[in-house]
Amino acid sequence: MTTPSQPVGGSFVIQETNPEQVITPEDFTEEQRMFKETTMAFVEGDVLPQDEAIEKLDYELTVKLMREAGELGLLAADVPEAYGGLGLDKVSSTIINESLAKASSFALSIGAHVGIGTLPIVFFGTDEQKQRYLPDLASGKRIAAYCLTEPASGSDALGARTTAKLSPDGKSYLLNGSKIYITNAGFADIFIVYAKIDGSQFTAFIVERETPGFSVGPEEKKMGIKGSSTCPLFFDQAQVPIENVLGEIGKGHLIAFNILNIGRFKLGAGCLGAAKETIQLAGEYANIRKQFNKPISEFPLIREKLADMNIQTYVLESMVYRTAGLIDDKLKQLEHQTEQSGNQAAKAIAEYALECSINKVFASEALHHIADEAVQIHGGYGYTQEYKVERIYRDARINRIFEGTNEINRLLIPGTLLKKAMKGELPLIERLEALQQELTGTLEVPEPSHASLAEQQGYLTQLKTIFLFVGGTAVQKFGTRIESEQEVLSHLANLMIAIYAGESALLRTAKLITRYGEERAAYASSMSLIFLRYNLQEAESIAKELLAYTAAGDVLRTQLSLLKKLVKVHPLSLTPLKRVIAEHVVRQERYVVVPNA
Repeated sequence: MTTPSQPVGGSFVIQETNPEQVITPEDFTEEQRMFKETTMAFVEGDVLPQDEAIEKLDYELTVKLMREAGELGLLAADVPEAYGGLGLDKVSSTIINESLAKASSFALSIGAHVGIGTLPIVFFGTDEQKQRYLPDLASGKRIAAYCLTEPASGSDALGARTTAKLSPDGKSYLLNGSKIYITNAGFADIFIVYAKIDGSQFTAFIVERETPGFSVGPEEKKMGIKGSSTCPLFFDQAQVPIENVLGEIGKGHLIAFNILNIGRFKLGAGCLGAAKETIQLAGEYANIRKQFNKPISEFPLIREKLADMNIQTYVLESMVYRTAGLIDDKLKQLEHQTEQSGNQAAKAIAEYALECSINKVFASEALHHIADEAVQIHGGYGYTQEYKVERIYRDARINRIFEGTNEINRLLIPGTLLKKAMKGELPLIERLEALQQELTGTLEVPEPSHASLAEQQGYLTQLKTIFLFVGGTAVQKFGTRIESEQEVLSHLANLMIAIYAGESALLRTAKLITRYGEERAAYASSMSLIFLRYNLQEAESIAKELLAYTAAGDVLRTQLSLLKKLVKVHPLSLTPLKRVIAEHVVRQERYVVVPNA
């Protein structure tokens, strides 16, 4: 295996990564830590005291707070300095995004504005469009919304029915149709809208609120995120100036899909912040609540929940900042251009599209589990609105639907990998062929080591080999028809998610050992070990299901025999490790990576 200086998207399934290649929270600079402190101080001091009013959907208050956030620079991170922004790296903007999560619905309002609302203009706007809109968006003077979903097209974005037709005088496009579930719609000033010119050319437009023929419908009554605005939009011969076409005519899909990639990644960062808060709330409550004359935090089953919650958050945090670093490095290649083209920006973002999808799926499902366990720890109280975990639980549900459902993303993850391989961007086919040769010969699978990092690396290698083995079998069986085998793709996606998540945690653990030494980093090492061990067991189960679906008889028996050789683990009880993890969560009443740090 080779180690590229700049990893190619998806290469993690076939190549090793050096720990020094990844960004972790322990690498944050003083400036980045300052942005975190500024954001959290704003949330604690300005937003949370007005949380109840925000949840009642007070437009005026939300806009006022967003402008205050703009004054602090919290809306300007992703906007270039030339257009009134701060032009920060993606790690810094991710830190801000994560740190806003405690603000619940208000965090969503900001996220929709700075991410999917503003970034289309940052990446794809002309210089004139950037000059006209970005300074106001960076300051909060104007608020943005992203408008893709329609009544008849959600995941099938290209099935949009909103149309655009050039006006008789050639000065504007007349838009007709509607959009639904648009975040920030109730108070936004700028709308990124997708429509088909002449019914076929999928194109993006910048639509201003005062546009004749454009109107905003009533607020949706939602299960959660009640403090965020969500409305339908209507276009009735809406007159949009031709200079407000965003990007190239007929190339709106480049904007839509790549901005969704960024949105998926940013959603992961938001879930991370919410997960940390949830652990804190659950830890505090477990220490206060008494049953049978002692705090419930002393009961092993409650502690096991807290340990699992902490482990999932450690893995998620490792993934989020690793991905931020990858995107950073790719976009930095465009920095020296005076005006990067949309196509170049799209290519840079698309490089790590499947990693963005992995972040989105893992983060949304991890937070769902963490929130669910927090409600369980709170018992009946957790089901009442008096305790915030009730709201976190409801708010978290939308994350598996936002930015493309998790089902769609699971299809995209292996699908994107195969497309990269077919284009020659990734030597996946060559690695599959090499593995087939290894499997027909005498396959040497090293015995698991009892040395912590070596043991974990062995589990990770086994995970990758299992994925290549069953993935190659499935591709060989179905060929191009694999696109319609959605259950197979979903299983392969789960294996890829486990690999990326487990490797991200392991790489971070390796860096922590280098920084703190094995003794102080033992806590983190236990978390990555538990995660990899558990997922190796899950991978074996998935592999058996896939092999049973793709083969039968002697062929299946041979493949199952090979699979058995690929999975080698020594007996290990995870309970003592989880008890140590839980002890520190209970003691510190927060998410813990390095105890007492």
